[in-house]
Amino acid sequence: MAKIKKSVTMSDIAAKLQVSTVTVSKALSGQKGVSEGVREQIVALAEEMGYEPVGSGHKNGLQKSYQIGVFISARYLSDHTSFYWKMYQEIADYAMRKSCFTLFESLTEEMEKEKKLPHLLEEKKVDGIVVVGKPGYDYDHFLRKQAEVPVVFLDFYSNESSVDSFISDGFYGTYLLTDYLLRKGFQKIAYVGTLYATQSITDRYLGYTKALMEHQIIPRKDYLIDDRDVSSGLRDDYSAYVLPEEMPEAFVCNCDFIASLLIRNLREKGLRIPEDISVVGFDNFLNPALCDIELTTYAVDIQAMANKAVKALIQKMNGEKLTGGIHIVEGYLVEGDSVKKHA
Repeated sequence: MAKIKKSVTMSDIAAKLQVSTVTVSKALSGQKGVSEGVREQIVALAEEMGYEPVGSGHKNGLQKSYQIGVFISARYLSDHTSFYWKMYQEIADYAMRKSCFTLFESLTEEMEKEKKLPHLLEEKKVDGIVVVGKPGYDYDHFLRKQAEVPVVFLDFYSNESSVDSFISDGFYGTYLLTDYLLRKGFQKIAYVGTLYATQSITDRYLGYTKALMEHQIIPRKDYLIDDRDVSSGLRDDYSAYVLPEEMPEAFVCNCDFIASLLIRNLREKGLRIPEDISVVGFDNFLNPALCDIELTTYAVDIQAMANKAVKALIQKMNGEKLTGGIHIVEGYLVEGDSVKKHA
């Protein structure tokens, strides 16, 4: 019996040239960010090795190769907030394994406010899109209505049941974190996050309140700390956080990045973490340069979320009928050094 020849993948090409699969993807799809010399090497090697995108008229057309647009608000892409860059990398890696290309475009505040279509959609360069993180100014609803290709949302959700949204378990995750603090003896616990700015911040606040109420503690109004603008989603300067007169024993933050900013604020006031005040975050993903203490947090399974989102999008682009709705991906609690050991 003849041995079936193994198809060449982008990972095979990347390994030969000792570059990343993202670089190979960019080179073969004509994207920017690759020097001409490297691009020529990759294209030449791909031809030499017999690389063929699945669905390019070969392999009986069992699976197609698609161009996937990935849109992320510029506000999430500062030097210090790499959570969504990691999410994009996972999207690109999984898409490549399915012989699809990813094309990235950041959404500026002007685009969102003035409801301008991303260039990739305007120029009809993509077969489907993944929107990562909730954009400001209800831009997600605008995209959903204007896009003529399948859409999935990642790390936020839509009220429209026909849209597939993939999120972490913000409600239960923050419930676990708050309950963890309560069981350690903390009673005065505040929450950092502007309600209604994003669904995830609100969901996490509800998990926080559920844990308090189960311990017969009524959530205090002055223990809800705003961290951003409601309509735009733009984050405030950490020094502008309005902290309560009666300081809490612990803070539950809507994400690790905000936790790192709060810790900076508290330290500038002469407070020690965790000796004087304990702080927990959410994500389990933070640039070490931002915080010199390991946070107690809720770990988000970024890879599983990205994989599920891309898989669903490919099914949609293939014309398969999906139910639609919110898909919750579970995580787990991680104990760090930001909580006082014996409260």
